[in-house]
Amino acid sequence: MLNRLLSNDYPRSKILAAILLALFVGLALAPFVFPGVKALNVAAKVLIFVVLVASFDLLLGYTGIVSFAHTMFFGIGAYGVAIATTRMGGTWGALAVGIVCALGISLLLSLAVGLFSLRVRAIFFAMITLAVATAFQTLASQLSEWTGGEDGLTFKVPVWLSPSFEPFENEVLGVLIDGKIITYYLLFVVAVVLVLALLRIVNSPFGRVLQAIRENEFRAEAIGYRVVVYRTTSSVLSALFATMAGAMLAIWLRYNGPDTSLSFEIMMDCLLIVVIGGMGTIYGSAIGAVLFLVAQSYLQDLLRLGSEAASALPWLSALLSPDRWLLWLGVLFVLSVYYFPTGVVGRLRAAAARKVA
Repeated sequence: MLNRLLSNDYPRSKILAAILLALFVGLALAPFVFPGVKALNVAAKVLIFVVLVASFDLLLGYTGIVSFAHTMFFGIGAYGVAIATTRMGGTWGALAVGIVCALGISLLLSLAVGLFSLRVRAIFFAMITLAVATAFQTLASQLSEWTGGEDGLTFKVPVWLSPSFEPFENEVLGVLIDGKIITYYLLFVVAVVLVLALLRIVNSPFGRVLQAIRENEFRAEAIGYRVVVYRTTSSVLSALFATMAGAMLAIWLRYNGPDTSLSFEIMMDCLLIVVIGGMGTIYGSAIGAVLFLVAQSYLQDLLRLGSEAASALPWLSALLSPDRWLLWLGVLFVLSVYYFPTGVVGRLRAAAARKVA
């Protein structure tokens, strides 16, 4: 059973397996183990980014494609849900229509971008995708009648997912179950299913061809594989998974705007998380997302404590000021790249392989 779920792609490291198991259990029990609105928001964001980053890893890590249009598909998923529920009401049918329409638009756009752009060299493809993503963000801001413009769209979700919905009168394990927690577990189930689907894709014959193309596309072409077809298919699949991540974000926030799902900052976060976790390892998306988002969310609080503790040393207290959290986040990223050049997953797997040898 485990073979089928993990598609025979085991962690291959006891430490990595323990970390992944701890992350799975931690996210599964997050509403009960980590109480508080902020902790639940961070856990939900981790689930969303695990799917988004894993889909980006399918492009970058497994196929060797550098694309800056990934957040465009992320935004399409979010806007699909937002527009449909705004116009049709907060019903399950509206959510279904929004997601299906968003997937259809992403399919057509990714197919068009793939067919017209993947024949060019890597750097030019990256530039084309950046231009397309920028144009889409501008378009989303200007079509205010549909997208709400810069203000975005606030919408209602089905009653079961509404924070005011409380199915039980009494608390469960000390926590009052409401629509927000139900929404969290909906995201959890969807994230697990999508990550398992991605594991299946990258460990299939199709996934192995993608890795061959990444290593040497000319050799792959020479032995009979149509590189453009495989790369375009990878681009389409990656876009569809990113669209689902965008839909998850919109359902969680019950709001979407240009800065929420289409900003270039999200694209940079994806790149950082992929590098931290390990490219070409779907597991790296989970580890990288947790490390990055927890640091991003709680680094300021830690620096504030450090600054107060070092108040006797003014220079150290100033250096640990919460206002300098981006500086320290950058330092942590540089250190992670220096000590984990192949990412956390790559380093742990390499260490396990050396012990076996």
